[in-house]
Amino acid sequence: MLGIEWVEWLGYLASTLVLVSLLMSSIIKLRWINLTGALTFGIYGFLIGSVPVGIMNLGIVLINLYYLQKIYGKEEYFQMLSIEPDSEYFQYFLEHYKEDIKKYFSRHEYNPEESQMGFYILRDMVPAGVFLATEEDSRTLKIKLDFVIPEYRDFKVGEYIFDERKKFFLDLGYQRFLSRAVNEKHRKYLKKMGFKELDGAKEEFIKTIG
Repeated sequence: MLGIEWVEWLGYLASTLVLVSLLMSSIIKLRWINLTGALTFGIYGFLIGSVPVGIMNLGIVLINLYYLQKIYGKEEYFQMLSIEPDSEYFQYFLEHYKEDIKKYFSRHEYNPEESQMGFYILRDMVPAGVFLATEEDSRTLKIKLDFVIPEYRDFKVGEYIFDERKKFFLDLGYQRFLSRAVNEKHRKYLKKMGFKELDGAKEEFIKTIG
């Protein structure tokens, strides 16, 4: 194949995986892809007879496993914090992440005063995301903004909102969430969170919690 041995292709694959891992904003994705790249590089090193390359990369595999174990084994603290209507920080947050927000939501101007509900999601006291919703009817909230910053996109924030804190919404009388997906990534996220397509539509999703 192009005059290159399969072992060399394995080396190219390993190099590509390591490079791709460095492009990840999510630390979990970085660790997993880097681990796969290092493991592939280690195998490549042993296959070409370069023991130092093999041993070094197996060491990187162990380091990645160690930190992944710490990440998955860590008991994290989540909390919802109300967004004040005149919050300067909220406006700074939207401005800082506006290009990323546009990738997932059709609007990019959000006003807490127009929403029945608005809060930050704190993860170990760090603002990891924001949530804004308006009342569609007495039992339904329509999500206007459900945004998580890139470093924390591992579904834990979503699971905290829609599963762990569902009693919070039920106590307020809300039993359903409506959301609109504008791209495939957002659709996958909503489905992961238990949302279903509304009447076969590809953009409108609903989740029932009670």
